[in-house]
Amino acid sequence: MKWLTPLFSLLLIPVHCLGQGTTEVPEQLELRQALQIAIVNNPGLKAARSEIEIAQADKLDASKRLNPAVSVNAEDYRLFGTNQGAFFQTQEITARVDQEIETAGKRRLRTQVADLRLQSQRAEYENAVRALTLEVRRAFFQGVLAQTNLDVSEKILQEIDRIVELNRTRLEKGDISGVELKRVEVERLKFIDDVFASRLSLANAKSMLLTLIGIPQSTTDFRFSEVLLTDPTNLSTQEGIAPFLSLPELERQAMAKRPDLKASLLEQRRADTETLRQRAIRAPNISFGAGYKRNLNENSVVYGVTLPVKIFNRNEGGIARGQAERDRAEHLAAQTRNQVLLDIRKAHNAVQIHRERVAYIEKESIKKADEAQQIVTAAYQLGGTDLINLLDAERAYRETRKIYNQALYDYRISLYELGSAIGLEAE
Repeated sequence: MKWLTPLFSLLLIPVHCLGQGTTEVPEQLELRQALQIAIVNNPGLKAARSEIEIAQADKLDASKRLNPAVSVNAEDYRLFGTNQGAFFQTQEITARVDQEIETAGKRRLRTQVADLRLQSQRAEYENAVRALTLEVRRAFFQGVLAQTNLDVSEKILQEIDRIVELNRTRLEKGDISGVELKRVEVERLKFIDDVFASRLSLANAKSMLLTLIGIPQSTTDFRFSEVLLTDPTNLSTQEGIAPFLSLPELERQAMAKRPDLKASLLEQRRADTETLRQRAIRAPNISFGAGYKRNLNENSVVYGVTLPVKIFNRNEGGIARGQAERDRAEHLAAQTRNQVLLDIRKAHNAVQIHRERVAYIEKESIKKADEAQQIVTAAYQLGGTDLINLLDAERAYRETRKIYNQALYDYRISLYELGSAIGLEAE
């Protein structure tokens, strides 16, 4: 996977960030660092890596030949006789080795089944990385969004506090009535409540991110180093951002890269091979044996062949189960393929709509809201407008900024979702 290359640069990050038993994150957390920490610490990803190790052990076990059997038999020893005689000359002793030989390619098919399972598990791990990467990016920028909204809310609150101080000065001079001062002090509650709501959103976003990266017990005293406001023309050059391609080309890339689709196809092949193995089990194994026999004073060689007679059980149940698993794997592969196409279309639609949304807000609203807020604030300080117009301008500025920030977040996340839908992490 292309983006896993940065794992080799983990040592470049401070030890307190990525060492064993990591409990802290940098004061300025970058998205790259969050992704690297998640790859190392996320419990779900650790479990997926363990699944690969289990599959490797199963493959090793499946490749082994059957063990031989060693047997020693002694007969006719006169244990309770009055004249027992020499131990090796008064009984029949047989020592032999038997080896069961698997027929019909059972060992080869069993090894192929285990190998396909291992490949499928590796693809599942890649898909787990893909899903975790998207979740970390989404949680990270949810925090960036909350942090940006908090900065806006605090900036507006500072403006309101300046207006409160200005009105107190005016009240002392007799320029305004006490009612107007009380009005702005009451309205201040709405703006400070917005600050509290933004702080809560930021705290929850940090907690969510810390849980995803596998260190939920770490401190939340850090800031997100990224910003929402990014030039859309440069987004395509960033990691995880899908290029601007046609829908058919996106679908083609997804069919070639998506690890969950790869895993479903490997599982289908495994089920096919397992069906062949179950059919091969119908053929009986042959056991060859040979050994040494001492009968009283005579030494001889023994040998034999054992061939089970498959009359009552010809593995009908195993064959039926294998065929059912093959049909299920085929249906699941088709379902995965349909889901991949749906993911691409939904993400493609989201990118187009959110791009238009951001462009519209930037063209029609954001600049006007900024200018209106500045003009009305300056006019109020000079006595050129009333308090109601000022408060309306501040509310409009706040709402426009929040909508714009949300639009930037949605647009960026839709680009990440499209990149994840076509399997960029699997390159």
